[in-house]
Amino acid sequence: MEASTKVPVHSDYPVRFDVDYPDRDLDRLSTFFRFLAAIPILILASLLGGGFSGSFGENSANLGAAFGGIVVAPTVLMILFREKYPRWWFNWNLELTRFTTRIAIYMSLMDDQYPSTDEEQSVHLEIDYPDVENQLGRGMPLIKWLLAIPHFIVLFFLGIVAFFAVVGAWFAILFTGRYPRGLFDFVLGVHRWALRVEGYALLMVTDQYPPFSLDP
Repeated sequence: MEASTKVPVHSDYPVRFDVDYPDRDLDRLSTFFRFLAAIPILILASLLGGGFSGSFGENSANLGAAFGGIVVAPTVLMILFREKYPRWWFNWNLELTRFTTRIAIYMSLMDDQYPSTDEEQSVHLEIDYPDVENQLGRGMPLIKWLLAIPHFIVLFFLGIVAFFAVVGAWFAILFTGRYPRGLFDFVLGVHRWALRVEGYALLMVTDQYPPFSLDP
């Protein structure tokens, strides 16, 4: 299998995400049986406590996974009362999010490499560790879920469109071996948008409001 080339991730937002475009023929057999092939790694993700949330909207943005394995409530309390975000909590949240995101990308047919539990592969997610005292408001974790509601609504509808985009890509890969670049970029953008919202509302790594954008 041809090794992917890492694409630099550039953004001013504290959550940066990109996926290498597979400029090669993807495995048709793996694509056809993708859901069945993913069952073992989905079970593993569930055992980690994160569950799995597909790949779009509330389901696809890893938001569902966050409510399981990602440390949310304790982080809210630590920021609120102690102005701290323990580094090991952050590292756990980051690595679990990277893991579930690799699964989401695999389920989105954007890579035919089986999701690794620890290797980056073609999926590049970077999240800045926050300076809690200077960058995060103590009371913000209590209202971020409310402020993020417009994003959840938009992501719900984007998720529906992205689902059909993946279905279209499924047929394209089976017949041509290639993921149409336009569909790939759109699905990537939905993932990127959703991960920024997750970083803001669930991971609590920033108070900077997520942009309404699919772009890097």
